Amino acid sequence: MPENLIADFPANPRDSARLLVYDRKNKTITHTVFNKLFDFLPKEISILLNDTKVVKARIFGTKHSGGKIELLLNSPLQDNLYSVYIRGKVKEGSELFFEQGLKAIVKKTQEDGTRVVAFFQDDKMLGTKELFDVLEHVGHIPLPPYIKRADESADEIEYQSVFSQNQGAVAAPTASLHFSDSMFKELKQRYTHGFLTLHVGAGTFKPVEAKHINDHIMHSEFYTIPKSTCKIIDTLDKPILAVGTTVTRTVEYYVRQKQETGYSNLFLHPLNQPLRVNHLLTNFHLPKSTLIMLVASFIGLEETLRIYKVAVEEKYRFFSYGDAMLII
Repeated sequence: MPENLIADFPANPRDSARLLVYDRKNKTITHTVFNKLFDFLPKEISILLNDTKVVKARIFGTKHSGGKIELLLNSPLQDNLYSVYIRGKVKEGSELFFEQGLKAIVKKTQEDGTRVVAFFQDDKMLGTKELFDVLEHVGHIPLPPYIKRADESADEIEYQSVFSQNQGAVAAPTASLHFSDSMFKELKQRYTHGFLTLHVGAGTFKPVEAKHINDHIMHSEFYTIPKSTCKIIDTLDKPILAVGTTVTRTVEYYVRQKQETGYSNLFLHPLNQPLRVNHLLTNFHLPKSTLIMLVASFIGLEETLRIYKVAVEEKYRFFSYGDAMLII
């Protein structure tokens, strides 16, 4: 993966990103621009989107000793506890101090390296909504680890989709980022569509390290699907276009479990293929990631590698702020 192809900033305007269209029937590749997306979509489809909103999940603070600390919220747990990543040495019982009187107490270290913490402000233990409200003032947009720059004020807009609504993600559903307000308006006018919410966790960046992919332990992410969207999924009269890997995983988990809300840990790959999603709109993903394996679940490993080779040769921009790919 050539590092110079990693996008540090989004396309401007957002719908001017490049779009690679792959036709599975003919195994053909077409190069175009994202704002031409609707020219390539089948007319009779249902489009599903993830309306999660990214939380300002990265905060900087100090320990009792004065040593600096960086904390990244991963996900809420039960009983007002939270899974977090901490950069800096901390022990169980450590107190961490942040702006506006926000304090975290380390309760436990997990096997995967995350810590369990409780947050307080003025000695009051904070629930999820209260914590998110504080983070809105003291936190930073959690840009992915491969973007080697500090977050800027523009990222507060650019790292959210135009239809983001439900706070809870610590990484953006990146295929959604390409839609401008005008394209989203046109989508709603032209296509049957529905929303679901999957709060993307930091585990989305975790590489597959197992020798056999079936041995990989998939991370879990909270999701909820409204009844109107369940109806679209359950009614088999139209193919589904999933806007992003997060939508794909949520729909496919629902198809298998029939649960409208819960924690999805579904790992899609060539040995575990989609049952309901027919078409995929996505970005170009990290090598060795579960996301690139999800792409391969639609088109196979050989074609995935061929497409990515072409994308590198054609100098597409990769990862969260990069260009898009459509599988039809």
